[in-house]
Amino acid sequence: MKIETLGPDVTAEDCAALAEVLTECVEGGASLGFMSPVPRAEVETYWKKVTAELAGGARTILVVREADGKIIGTAQLAAETRANGRHRAEVQKVLVRPTHRRRGLARRLMAEVEARARTRGITLLFLDTSEGRSGAQALYEQLGYTYAGGIPGYALDPDGTPAKNAIYFKNLRADL
Repeated sequence: MKIETLGPDVTAEDCAALAEVLTECVEGGASLGFMSPVPRAEVETYWKKVTAELAGGARTILVVREADGKIIGTAQLAAETRANGRHRAEVQKVLVRPTHRRRGLARRLMAEVEARARTRGITLLFLDTSEGRSGAQALYEQLGYTYAGGIPGYALDPDGTPAKNAIYFKNLRADL
C-alpha cells in the first residue's frame, strides 16, 4: 500500500473511487456531512467541488492505494489562505474503507498529513469529529491531538441522531 497526493488532474476513475470510499464510510455510520442512504449525486458533487480546489494549492488530498491501484483511504489538508491564519490548516475527511480498518491506515494518513503540513510551514492543525459512536476521538487522542470542546447537537449522524462534535488541535512546533 502506498500514500500519494492527488494533483489537479484527478481522473474520473479516482473521483468515482473517492465517492465509493465516502459512501461506504457514511453507510457504516461515520458522520461526514451526509445522511444515509447517501445519494450518489451528492457525493459526486462533493468530490467535484473539492478536487476543483486542488489547482489553487490550498487543499491537499492524500489517498492510500493498494498494489492494484484501488483507493482504500483518503485524508485532506485544507490550509488557511488569509494572512492571519496561514500557519494553520484543517484536517478533513480522514476515511478508510470499513473492510480495511484496524490496519494502521488512518495513522499513516495522519502522519503524512502532518508531514505535508510541516513542509508547508503550517504549525497548527485542527479537526472535528463526532463525539458519538461515529467519531474517531480515540485515534486523534492517541496521535497527540488535544480536545478543545464540542457543541451539542452540532450535526446529525447518518441515521438522523443529533450528535455533539469534538474539536481537536495539535501544535506541530516542538517548542509549543
